[in-house]
Amino acid sequence: MSSFSSFVEFFQQATRAEVAAAGLEPHDWQRDLGAASSCSNRRIRIPTGFGKTLGVLAAWTWNRVARADTGWPNRLVWCLPMRVLVEQTEQEVRAFLGRLGLLWDGQGERAGRVGVHLLMGGADAGDWHLHPEHPAVLIGTQDMLLSRALNRGYGSARARWPMEFGLLNQDCLWVLDEVQLMDVGLATSAQLQAFREDDAARSFRPCRTWWMSATLQEDWLQQSPDTQHLVEGLQPVEIAPAARQGHLWDDVAKPCRLEPVKDAKALTKLVAEQHAAGGAGAAGPTLVVVNTVERARELAAGLQSTKSLTGVDIRLVHSRFRPAERARWARDFLNRQACAPGTNRILVTTQVVEAGVDVSAGVLITELAPWASLVQRFGRCARWGGTATVTVADLAPKDDKAAAPYAKAELDAAREALAGLADVAPRALEAFEESHPELLPALYPYEPLHLLLRHELDELFDTSPDLSGADIDVSRFIRSGDERDVTVFWEDVPPHQDPPRELRPSRAALCPVPFLKARDWLCGTESGSSRAPRLKPDKRAWVWDWLDGRWRWAERRDLYPGQTVLVEASCGGYDPQRGWQPEGKSRHVEPAAPVTPTLAEQADAAQDDESLSAYRWQTIAVHGREVGAEASRLATQLCVTSELAALLDLAGRWHDVGKAHLAFAGSIRSLDRPDRPDLAKAPATAWLPRTKLYPMPDGRRRRGFRHELASTLALFAVLQRHAPDHAALLGPWRELLAAAELEQPPASTSPLPANELEQEILALDAASFDLLAYLVCAHHGKVRLTWHACPADQEAADPRPRVKGVCEGDELPSLALVTAGRTFDTLPSSLLGLSLARAGLSPHTGPSWTERALGLLSLHGPFGLAWLEALLRVADQRVSSRDIPDELLGGVPEVRR
Repeated sequence: MSSFSSFVEFFQQATRAEVAAAGLEPHDWQRDLGAASSCSNRRIRIPTGFGKTLGVLAAWTWNRVARADTGWPNRLVWCLPMRVLVEQTEQEVRAFLGRLGLLWDGQGERAGRVGVHLLMGGADAGDWHLHPEHPAVLIGTQDMLLSRALNRGYGSARARWPMEFGLLNQDCLWVLDEVQLMDVGLATSAQLQAFREDDAARSFRPCRTWWMSATLQEDWLQQSPDTQHLVEGLQPVEIAPAARQGHLWDDVAKPCRLEPVKDAKALTKLVAEQHAAGGAGAAGPTLVVVNTVERARELAAGLQSTKSLTGVDIRLVHSRFRPAERARWARDFLNRQACAPGTNRILVTTQVVEAGVDVSAGVLITELAPWASLVQRFGRCARWGGTATVTVADLAPKDDKAAAPYAKAELDAAREALAGLADVAPRALEAFEESHPELLPALYPYEPLHLLLRHELDELFDTSPDLSGADIDVSRFIRSGDERDVTVFWEDVPPHQDPPRELRPSRAALCPVPFLKARDWLCGTESGSSRAPRLKPDKRAWVWDWLDGRWRWAERRDLYPGQTVLVEASCGGYDPQRGWQPEGKSRHVEPAAPVTPTLAEQADAAQDDESLSAYRWQTIAVHGREVGAEASRLATQLCVTSELAALLDLAGRWHDVGKAHLAFAGSIRSLDRPDRPDLAKAPATAWLPRTKLYPMPDGRRRRGFRHELASTLALFAVLQRHAPDHAALLGPWRELLAAAELEQPPASTSPLPANELEQEILALDAASFDLLAYLVCAHHGKVRLTWHACPADQEAADPRPRVKGVCEGDELPSLALVTAGRTFDTLPSSLLGLSLARAGLSPHTGPSWTERALGLLSLHGPFGLAWLEALLRVADQRVSSRDIPDELLGGVPEVRR
């Protein structure tokens, strides 16, 4: 329990500066939010500058961490529209938790501490997924977070998708911050929450959403019938008219005028004049906000060449920079101290400054924009009180093309509203909107181009690629228009060589680039009569191939939203001062330091990879015993039923049975190998190279081999040996099969009675058996809803049916396993059959694998099923990294990596 006697005391400690005797008094709305008896969905509409970030963070931390209320979700998922906001939010969260002594710094015991993790792509996202029982704050952009919530994580290894999908749709409080900038992503977040509410009865942990903005409109969340019941129960958080007094209400003035501007040259002149009129930063820096990156770059260049501005610190801020450069912004000029009176600086920015950036300008010049954006921009001046001058530059577009990225109608409505406003301080804005309700539909329009439907979400549960490695494109549910991005990183790659397989970008190296412009930059422009499907002669670029586990040459079709693209550094395209810059002469781009991927990241990024098996020597039985115990313990801690906890224990004990297959066992070659065929783990030095994995005694390789498929087939082999009429096999289908005159197996094919290991399987009902089989099959995220031959299977010269390297009629040797009573027993050898991979009803195994998996999806829902899947994977990865003695190896010494 908390050592604080009240939320107010807690809040003051969290906001106490190092030199202050006491922290801030919470606003009434912050106090009410923190005192909530339960965590429910909310709509938070609070003006800029009134502590939205602080209020939300304090409410969750107080209830989930300080009070240890398990009715509140374990993870706070902070979703932001732009990357530049993510780093700043991370700093605020870390400082807040640090003042409370609750920040987990990545070392030592996690209990009672809160981890903070960035989900922004790159190979250094941390191990947030391995600690679902501990509170954590996850911060990322809508691209990175919503794509993961849709099971297609941008910048994430394919096999990691289902794990992240499960963990982000259960036991989370989503905070959608600055939703006015999220476009279709806002509608997707509402649809997802509506689907979670529909699935509440079959969920394990609560998942809630808080939507937050100074301009949030209730009808923004009412875009489909799916969300009607959600909105009806939504609790609003607002500041009542009677409470609009005191600091930031009575002591702020922002006189505003609308100024026609002819062109970019006239805008440059206007900015120079306003900066001088404002005393060259006497009340703080001059902030200029324009609507496109191109205009921002042009304006910054124009200002830098203006003689009257010699000596003025001119900074350019937009979304097309790498984090390596953005990291310096918060230190140099995007902070409170850098906004002090006398700051002779001009900040030229785009929409990235609209939300979350804690700066306060003395002079604000903004290009005419939609009303919701203007309100946010107004909040970036006189933010802490006082007076600031505001000028809205009206370039008067003649059509939608000239108004891009906005619609002309949005700009016309904002222009009309400004005609009736002389001041844009918070009180004036609130009074204006309340007295002109007839203007609100035009001022706050919202018609998302795409709505995520329930059947589309369910279809996304299957993460199998097609034979070309392609996937369903979810980008239309995350952002609209041409502003959907690929992420690019630059690296020195010698001529006539391919990038090394282990090369991965760090988060600091990734630059967002609009995917359509990336195509034109790397491949050339296309027209109706001219195609450019491949790279231009002077460009070298690669994308990651999951099936082959290597970087391969990029083509135009590979440059789709969410893709990560490696570009040779000499191809240019980036300037540290101007950001992404495709035009002009190519200049060498200084690479940001790459990172070494973790074993889990290596394993998840390729079909053929045994990085997660490269630890100290360990047998299948002992490793399975430890994984089962860990999965059961974790499930119990997270309030899963005892029956499901026991099933997870059983899945853990069986999950690596397929490693007894000759293809896996033959991949471990070492002089000091223990004299046992049933090894689950071996030191990295004992493994064959990746390109030689899975050899068979006949000299052929089983490329694409997945041991988890063999493990699953071994479970079915138990039923086939001892109980073909089991409810999970042929029992319900005997009559139908007989009527179809199909030959069926006899009631039993084993001359021996089932042993203790087999009896545990035979005792399961049909639904429990199918869930057990699914969890075993899916524990690496590589074989899940569908079983089909991979390219390696199709290329193999083998007359037998083959799926994921397992052939019809393969024999799995006998091996030791651990029983429910924690004793060792022997699982007899198993004959593996692939009839489950065929469509329709099989006379040998009954319903197909996909039919069984779809039945589980219907029973548990996509969120619940993926969450159970994730718990077993968490247990497996945790146990793999531990130093656990193996009594079956008789004292084999530990081999350290």
